[in-house]
Amino acid sequence: MPITNTPIRILIIDDDEDDFFITSEYIKAIEGRSFVIDWCHKYQDGLENMRNGMYDLYLVDYRLGAKTGLDLLKEAMQWNCEDPIILLTGKGNQSIDIEAMQAGAVDYLLKPELNTEKLERCIRYSLERSVSTKTLRDNERKFRGIFEKSKDMVFLADEHLVFKDVNPASSVLLGYTREELLQLSLYSLLNVENQLMLRQELGSNGFLDDREVEAFTKTREKKICIISISREKESNGTVYIQGIIHDITNLKKAEKITLQVEKAGRHGRLVRTLAHEVRNPLNNIQLALDQIEPTVPQELPLYLDIITRNSNRIGALISELLDSARPTEIIQQKKTLQEIIDASIAVAQDRINLKKVTYRIRYPDNPAYIMADTEKLKIAFLNIIINAVEAMEEGTGMLDIAVSDDPTPTSCV
Repeated sequence: MPITNTPIRILIIDDDEDDFFITSEYIKAIEGRSFVIDWCHKYQDGLENMRNGMYDLYLVDYRLGAKTGLDLLKEAMQWNCEDPIILLTGKGNQSIDIEAMQAGAVDYLLKPELNTEKLERCIRYSLERSVSTKTLRDNERKFRGIFEKSKDMVFLADEHLVFKDVNPASSVLLGYTREELLQLSLYSLLNVENQLMLRQELGSNGFLDDREVEAFTKTREKKICIISISREKESNGTVYIQGIIHDITNLKKAEKITLQVEKAGRHGRLVRTLAHEVRNPLNNIQLALDQIEPTVPQELPLYLDIITRNSNRIGALISELLDSARPTEIIQQKKTLQEIIDASIAVAQDRINLKKVTYRIRYPDNPAYIMADTEKLKIAFLNIIINAVEAMEEGTGMLDIAVSDDPTPTSCV
């Protein structure tokens, strides 16, 4: 036993004072270390000292009146006593020996066989084991604290990835209770592609580091996660899997929003550049029209009017294009469908005239009110009308436009 200046505090719990004196004399005869030895003959007083951690080592007699030292040992363990306890008895009993060791005793000694040498060895071993055990328990508490308080899902699973232990964050992430998760496999939470990838990586490498996967919650909500797992082996050869799953769903959403903002910014810059490049020659065309209008022969005003109107239309489209590059929201108003279609036809009138297409409009007697963004819907109708006109041969086409208040779909030609 290493020599130190700090005395070892030992409490002997025994209802026989003579046995206490004999045992304490053996201990005092141990060389190389000093001891503080106290006696307690009452069961409850001994338990209180154990609960409060008052001593470095406890020697407990098996016979303690109505109760036994084994009862005291078990009760002390329930109070998380971490100091070493040695059980003493007057007679050898293998079943008591086994039960004492299973209950947490560090050793089991027979009083008739006690001597200084045996006690020295037993005390030294018990204290050394106590230091190791306390270190292990401290580390276990630290890692258990990390396990329990981690915001990421931390889990242990068998070699088939059936969960054996999960931390509270697992239930927060996936929506299952701990008991439900312990009935599931990690594979059941992933899509087929991720399952195959996981099996392949574990089979070939035995680990997987920082891979992005899609996991599904109890309500089938998709979560984008980063997973790291590894195959480990216990000292008895049992294989298990440990892993961490980090939820990055919100991060991915933020990245998507940022990308959309960047795309919108690039789109806006492109639109402004194109609008500038188109508007400059358009202005020249309009200025030239203003100059030649007084000199145009009598038979050409119709075509001059078409050029003027469409130049103005192009200018209006450029303005709309610039507006579309800015963040906008749909503004719905109560309008009649007839009014919106009439406005679209008016804009398309020049194209209809130039293609020499005839058209027919059929409206119901009552106004067909809808809630719509008038300008956006007018552009949609205009595109449909222009596409229909362009699909017809010049001078032979018939455009049929109809609005019906019958909920049954009506075909338009």
